[in-house]
Amino acid sequence: MMQAVTMYTTGVCPYCVQAKRILAAKGVTHIEEIRIDLDPQQRATMMERTQRRTVPQIFIGSTHVGGCDDLMALDRQGGLVPLLHRVAS
Repeated sequence: MMQAVTMYTTGVCPYCVQAKRILAAKGVTHIEEIRIDLDPQQRATMMERTQRRTVPQIFIGSTHVGGCDDLMALDRQGGLVPLLHRVAS
């Protein structure tokens, strides 16, 4: 079973689009998107959770992956697929 993926995004974010494309290529069919441009409170929540201001901010299960560059690096290192398929504890 695949881990849940949550992504903080905005409506006009090319890095968000690229991150979604990478995840889709790995078999992710559903991403819970939290649009911080539509809900300012969610931006504050994202910054509190991640200590970062930029989008996307990606969570796989309870693991904070980071942004698009972090996602690509994790994939290059071979860690993305195992994280997506890790059994939640």
